[in-house]
This record gives sequence, C-alpha cells and structure tokens, in this order.
Amino acid sequence: METNKMMKAACLMLMASATTSAFAQKMNIEHKGDTTIVKVENPTKYLLLPIQEEKDEAQVLLDTGSKDDTWMDVRLAQNGSDYYVPFALGKGKTATVKILGLKKDALALNLLKLSDTFDTTNTDYYRPSYHFTPLYGWMNDPNGMVYKDGEYHLYFQYNPYGSKWGNMHWGHAVSKDLVHWEHLDPAIARDPVGHIFSGSSVLDKKNTAGFGKNAIIAIYTNNSVNHDEVQCLAYSNDNGRTFTKYEGNPVLTPFDGLKDFRDPKVFWYEKGKCWYMIVSADKEMRLYKSKNLKKWNYVSAFGKGIGQQPCQYECPDFFQLPVNGDKKKMKWVMTMNINPGCWFGGSATEYFVGDFDGKNFTCPDAHDVKWLDWGKDHYATVTFSNTGDRVLGITWMS
Repeated sequence: METNKMMKAACLMLMASATTSAFAQKMNIEHKGDTTIVKVENPTKYLLLPIQEEKDEAQVLLDTGSKDDTWMDVRLAQNGSDYYVPFALGKGKTATVKILGLKKDALALNLLKLSDTFDTTNTDYYRPSYHFTPLYGWMNDPNGMVYKDGEYHLYFQYNPYGSKWGNMHWGHAVSKDLVHWEHLDPAIARDPVGHIFSGSSVLDKKNTAGFGKNAIIAIYTNNSVNHDEVQCLAYSNDNGRTFTKYEGNPVLTPFDGLKDFRDPKVFWYEKGKCWYMIVSADKEMRLYKSKNLKKWNYVSAFGKGIGQQPCQYECPDFFQLPVNGDKKKMKWVMTMNINPGCWFGGSATEYFVGDFDGKNFTCPDAHDVKWLDWGKDHYATVTFSNTGDRVLGITWMS
C-alpha cells in the first residue's frame, strides 16, 4: 500500500434527529494508496453499504485495533446499486471502516448512508411465508439447532453482506412453534482464521465444559484461508444470542491431515456418561468422544465404501428412534448428505439404521441406500438437540 499520498475524496455532514442521537454524525472519506478510509464521528448503529450483485468483491473492515478484526468480502456498487446491507459500526465514539479493491470513482462512495435502523420489510413477492428464510442475505446449511427455555434456536450458514455465498457466519433466528421465526443478529461471525462453517449446539446442563451450568455450547468447523478445516468451540450464557469463542481453539484437528473434515454434530451418550461427536471425514464418518467438550478422542469410523458416494459426505447426524413406536426397542439412525450426484438429479440425505455399542456403529444392510426424501434438492438435514423424546430435523432447500 502507498502511504505517502493522501487525497480527501469527500466529506459528508449528517445531522442526526433527536430520536437517534444528541450529536451530529460526521462521515469523512479519504484515500490512502489503495485503501479507502471512512471515518465516522459519533457513529450511528450501521453504515449502510450499497450492493451491486454482479460486480467483483471489495474487502471491508471495521478497524478497532483488535486482532479479531476481520475483512469481509462485499460486492460494493461500482456503477449501479441493487440494494443495501447494514454494516455494524460498534459502540465507540468514532468508527473507522477500511475498504480495499474499490475504485476511487465507485458509485458506492456517494451512496453510503448512516442509520440507526435497517428496514427489513419483506419486499420479495415470492419469498416463502412458511419455510424459513432470513430477512436479507444468503443462507444455506442449518446449524446448531437447540431448544432452551421455550425457544427453538435455528442457526444457519449466513452471509449478511449479500445474496451470494460468502462471509460465512452463523445467522440466528428463534421460534416458539417452529413456524413463526424472529430474526436476530448473527451469533458467530467470520474471524481472521476463516469462515464459520456448519456444526451443532448442545445445552451443557452439568457444566462439563466449565463455562456455566446450562450454557449453550457450539461446536463448529472453522474453514481457514488455506482450506484447512478444524473443529472449534464457542459458548453462550445469554440464551444463545451471543457466543464467546474458546481461547483454546481448535478443539479437534484431523489426525491424518485430511482437508475435508467438517460439520461436527455433538450429542450426549447416556450409557457412557460422555459427549460424542460425529464429523464428516471425506467419504466416511468419524466418531470421537469427550468428557468436557474440549478434549476429544477418536473412537471409530463408518461409511467408507458404502452408500451412494459421488462426492464427500457432509452434515452428518446420529440419533436414536423407537422401532414402530416401541421405546423399549431403540435403533440408531445415521444420516449423511451428498451434493451433487444423486440419481434423481440433485442433493439428498441418505440414512442407515443399526446399533451402537459406544464404539462401533453396525448396520446389517449398509449397502442398501435409503433416501430421506425423493425431491431434487434436499440437503444438510440435521436435528435439534435438547428436545427430549422428540427428534426434530430441518433441511435446506433451494
């Protein structure tokens, strides 16, 4: 970056209304080499970023001086604008936003707005009213679903800065009936290590991890910039609204350097009085166990060479169901997802039914492929935790 030249490109004064702030907001835009610097005094809650979907990504950073500051990939408007997305400015007396990869004459610099609110009124005529969708942005895999204190928490792969894949966060919504959802702020944000990929959440009723009784513990894949995939932990003590990432991350790395190692699903195994994790390891599922959710030991693997395998397995799950409603006769069900390559044209969830003894999962008809759904696009099926005898699953559909 060049640092010897600084050009003042624009200076904008915005007078705040009495309902938002007692002070005026001042937004100053400067160029320093290949970096655009937006400084805001007495910032509002958001800087609204104008998006042009078919243009290249620029990189946007809220510079707080923290090691956790992270560049986000945003398709900022160059010569036209499709819509706005909110970019949180923090709670300081000043906010500094840096932008890389944006021309000095880009339209975005004339369209930036300061606001304490962001209008999420549904203006999409074809947006589903029954199936869950976020109020704005891109979503795919459901993640970390857990039930606590009358609320169903749905986390999901989420890009809050556009309607294309990128900037993977855990988006968040809650519901009391699984039909009507309240959109909340993202719960786990992309960080300097990489994207926050899929995972699961559990209610730590016995405080096994030491983060507090009834803390919600999230185990997720962190996908680094060099595409190494490791499993990480975060915890919440405010009913899943915000999470703190564990300082000892990662809690699990592949013992063989495997690249495709992701989507951990954690569950409590009562017979062993410990936690188990099933995680996708390319074309097999690996099982690990732990007493404290932090230190994991390898147990066994299942799936290599069986089932429909056009590509790697993803988003596994492992749970018990009664046979014909008889709770004295329980079987274990292992689900796994593949995309693309299903014979009916798209993505799908396949499942295996068998027994689990705390070490090995055995399925007598493992080569007989069973499909959870026969539609063309049915993916990333995973279940809620802490729902008692009910097994509730959600899947992703385009």
